[in-house]
Amino acid sequence: MSSTTGGFGYFLKGLSLMTKPGVKRFVIIPLIINILSFLLLIVIAGSYVSNLINEYVPEFDGWLSFINIFLEILSYILVSVVIFYTSSLIANVISSPFNGPLAAAVEKHLTKTTPPGSDRAIMAEMGFTIVNELKKWLYYFMWAIPLAIISLILFFIFAPLVGVIWFIFGAWMFSLEYSDYPMSNYGLSFKQVRAEVAKKRMMSLGFGSAVTIGTMIPLFNFMVMPIAVAGATAMRVEQYPLQLEQK
Repeated sequence: MSSTTGGFGYFLKGLSLMTKPGVKRFVIIPLIINILSFLLLIVIAGSYVSNLINEYVPEFDGWLSFINIFLEILSYILVSVVIFYTSSLIANVISSPFNGPLAAAVEKHLTKTTPPGSDRAIMAEMGFTIVNELKKWLYYFMWAIPLAIISLILFFIFAPLVGVIWFIFGAWMFSLEYSDYPMSNYGLSFKQVRAEVAKKRMMSLGFGSAVTIGTMIPLFNFMVMPIAVAGATAMRVEQYPLQLEQK
């Protein structure tokens, strides 16, 4: 449990790091991209969600009608999780070339040293990070598709379990997503990042849970991306020591 709360604490630490000298100027672009991505997806999804819920969520009559309210609330919660997580993925793909330098700036503030991969030219950084983001998407869909099938089955058996499963999955994906930026500055591939993060799985899930909760808070969710990058970098520095020569 202490590992889980420790991971949660690193997200809060990221909040305090955003305004530090040498860091805050790297926050602006990811913050703007995150705001625009959230607003765009919410506008697009808002026009379809209500109709989909009305069409596919079953309705009960008579004394069982109270179940309708429960199912509708649960459906909106699940849809919200998917919207916020998907918009974060989209924003991360667009802003990925800027998140690596942000992680490097945070690490320099914390350790007074510069990670070895932070000196990549902007075009090289864009190519490296976008390829890495696509690998994350592939990993995400590799698990999301079977989870979606399982969720459809479980929804009519024990619906709350579906929300728990997707929350844990989202927390794990967020921990991988944001840990990748400070670790890729050391040349680690996405596969190596997964191996490193899995060494302290509960701490990583605690951090990812904080990110997931943050994405569900209106207005605050716009700031989650840079906060999470900063928090993941602090977690990397203190919990995942890496050698400069590691590839």
